[in-house]
Amino acid sequence: MDMYRELILDHYKHPRNAGHLDHPDTIQSDQNVSCGDSIIMEVSFDTVEGKRVLSDVRFSGSGCAINQASASMLTEKAKGKSLEEIQSYTTDDILELLGTQLTPTRIKCAVLPLEVLQKAIRIS
Repeated sequence: MDMYRELILDHYKHPRNAGHLDHPDTIQSDQNVSCGDSIIMEVSFDTVEGKRVLSDVRFSGSGCAINQASASMLTEKAKGKSLEEIQSYTTDDILELLGTQLTPTRIKCAVLPLEVLQKAIRIS
């Protein structure tokens, strides 16, 4: 359990893919009104072997350690993946990335980045 807490804290303190893209193809944002977490996803797409893939992604916003770590881990996992594959990601995939059990309130924090990324892909 401590190993997973350390991983979450590492992603929280040193987030991967945090920041902004120079020329994103789309930007999407949302917030969790119950706790105040907010996420902005900026994404760029490419076509590889006839499939649209996520070529780059950056996130910004503010939130708890679970929220920010989830965004960091998700962006690492999603880069280079097809849009169809990313659309198939579920809450269970996020929980697997985090590697720990969460309360229902914290699950909402963890899943917000996924919801925003999937929304960005749908409207692209």
